Amino acid sequence: MTSAIQRHAESNGFGVVSDLLAHGIGRDLHEDPNYMHVGKPGKGPRTKEGMVFTIEPMVTEGTYHMTIDADGWTARTLDHKLAAQYEHTISITVEGPQILTAQ
Repeated sequence: MTSAIQRHAESNGFGVVSDLLAHGIGRDLHEDPNYMHVGKPGKGPRTKEGMVFTIEPMVTEGTYHMTIDADGWTARTLDHKLAAQYEHTISITVEGPQILTAQ
């Protein structure tokens, strides 16, 4: 999954910030597993029934290098190019993955 995100973004001329992680979600907002939105096929965490997690890559016009502002929340690219981030929450069910945040 993570390699597919990276491959799709890069094949369209964009970068993916590798410093920000996707994560499991449950009783706490941020739970294990944590994983990057970039990687090699077959090397990321394996999904299994009962897992709930986010997919929230930050895709940039430029490089993947970024910084966090003093407020501890605002992310900016170091090359000052535009970036976008969107999050979905996914549940792995017996029927397969379900996008909980689908609109």
